[in-house]
Amino acid sequence: MLSKEFLIERGYCCGHGCLMCPYIPKHTKGNTKMKHKTLIVCALEVETQGQLDDYDVLYTGVGKVNAAIRLQQRFGKYGSHIPYDRVINYGTAGSRKIKKKTLVDCTKFVQRDMDVTGLGFLRGETPFEKEPPVIIDFSHYKNPIGRNATCGTGDCFVEDKTQYYGEVVDMEAYSLAKICWEQKIPFVSYKYITDGADEQAHEDWEANLSDGIKVFKEKILNEL
Repeated sequence: MLSKEFLIERGYCCGHGCLMCPYIPKHTKGNTKMKHKTLIVCALEVETQGQLDDYDVLYTGVGKVNAAIRLQQRFGKYGSHIPYDRVINYGTAGSRKIKKKTLVDCTKFVQRDMDVTGLGFLRGETPFEKEPPVIIDFSHYKNPIGRNATCGTGDCFVEDKTQYYGEVVDMEAYSLAKICWEQKIPFVSYKYITDGADEQAHEDWEANLSDGIKVFKEKILNEL
């Protein structure tokens, strides 16, 4: 049996009566309209605990480069006809400003490890790049939580306050946001705060993984 993921990535209906056909109407050869136009992007399968099998999920691996490559590859399969009307990122994150075991919506994104301040640029500013702005802002799109937190993305696991920037820190969201900004696709990142971005971060992250996906499904996915 062909998997739903394979059928989605193919980008059209073959008309052969596939059991997992994701297109509307079903089994109509050449049809590209899908039932679900929401793409959920996560870094690691361990963060979802096998709870998202019924959704269109893209796993990117850890870090900004992996996130950018995998999302661009997915979009690239469709050329100029990307079928998604929104992208939702779910993952775990650390925060020194938001209490642990909280699900927060991030709608503003900055690169916390882009630091060329020595040449007169702002922290987070990519030198000589006019667009997007230093902070990519999707807060004009409504979501069920509405806190609109700022997420600082960088390629390091934060255990030290010198690496901290924003209300929440992660390792992928900025890259995803930038690609969605360029493609004009609404984007939001829901982060379950597993740790305090401190010396206990690694232990806290592992201990709180299973709770996060349960809260995400209950508060966000059940409303889709």
